[in-house]
Amino acid sequence: MRSAARSCGHMRDNAPVTSATRQPETLAAALPPRLIATDLDGTLLRDDKSVSPRTIAALAAAEEAGIDVFFVTGRPARWMDVVSDHVHGHGLAICGNGAAVVDLHGGPGAHRFVKVRELAREIALDAVRLVRAAVPGTVYAVEQTYGFYQEPAYPKLHMEIPDTRAPAEELLAPDGAGAEQPILKILAYHPTLDPDAFLTVARLAVGERATITRSSPSALLEISGPDVSKASTLALCCAERGVSHEEVVAFGDMPNDIEMLTWAGRSYAMGNAHPDAIAAASGVTFANNEDGVAAVIERMLGERL
Repeated sequence: MRSAARSCGHMRDNAPVTSATRQPETLAAALPPRLIATDLDGTLLRDDKSVSPRTIAALAAAEEAGIDVFFVTGRPARWMDVVSDHVHGHGLAICGNGAAVVDLHGGPGAHRFVKVRELAREIALDAVRLVRAAVPGTVYAVEQTYGFYQEPAYPKLHMEIPDTRAPAEELLAPDGAGAEQPILKILAYHPTLDPDAFLTVARLAVGERATITRSSPSALLEISGPDVSKASTLALCCAERGVSHEEVVAFGDMPNDIEMLTWAGRSYAMGNAHPDAIAAASGVTFANNEDGVAAVIERMLGERL
């Protein structure tokens, strides 16, 4: 049984707040939205990891209007208590950058995995070796459905006690720690590199063997299975509901949101977003501390009246 996790503290800090907004000019802007997909840290959540009363009211109003709301995050399922009180309707969330679809109806500690898109151990081990060869000094942690394992030199970024500490090669061996559980993603950390430079080098080293992205302000990369992303898992969930991408409105702020922002018919980067997320989105809203998600939802619902 794993140790109880405390709330996370490593997720992104925000860039300077801006109130600049940009409306999307896509054809999809004329279609009534059927699904809202929103990132959490740096997007829906304020810097103190709270959901503002205004945002809570906007999410409830969207659900009341018949619009499904999906939380789409890099967080593992065990960190979803921050929004578990605000789950409506279907109760599903996409976690681990698309590696899992989780039913949150049971509340903290009682979630159920509905879909898992695992990272095969041999692919994970290959990626670890390739990135370490390209960037010496990289250290790793392994995120699984119910476990968290790390190398001894991996820093305390996640405010929780790992189940096991061992070299990545041992953790990822066929008989390694947690071998009975699917791997959701690998975390790769470097103590000195620029985060975007680290991402570029790692992607070149690994190629299409795995998906690599980042959501932290530090040089912390997230490695998932090939073709696994927020966007690809969101597309699967939408297809199951008969929802087209033109009927989706997405919100995000970091590189791990880029594919989702590009895929959705309408998308908004936060005012505090990474420049690449702003470039990918069809619109820009207020920063997370200014309730940018709520502002767009309120406007959308007002247009339906």
